[in-house]
Amino acid sequence: MTNALAIDPLTLSAILVMALTTYATRVGGLFLRARRAPSAATQSALDAIPPAVLIAVVAPTMLATGWPETIAAALTAVAATRLPLVATVAFGAACVVALRMIFAG
Repeated sequence: MTNALAIDPLTLSAILVMALTTYATRVGGLFLRARRAPSAATQSALDAIPPAVLIAVVAPTMLATGWPETIAAALTAVAATRLPLVATVAFGAACVVALRMIFAG
């Protein structure tokens, strides 16, 4: 009988390599930033990365699940330009609930 909690050595090594790579990129970024301040254009590009990644993760789900979720995502995106984060999350959740109730019947 094999142990259900045994870890394949290849899987463990892949996890360790990914962890070290992630750590190296983070530390490397800190060292680069400490040595040289980014230009205004570079800083602008770096500031655009988090929203772009968020949209890349959210957009497929937003568009593939149904009309209530798609409409709620659009309304939440508009609300995010005016509301703080916690209020935006609450607004988005309320929109999904309300629109699911409306579209359900």
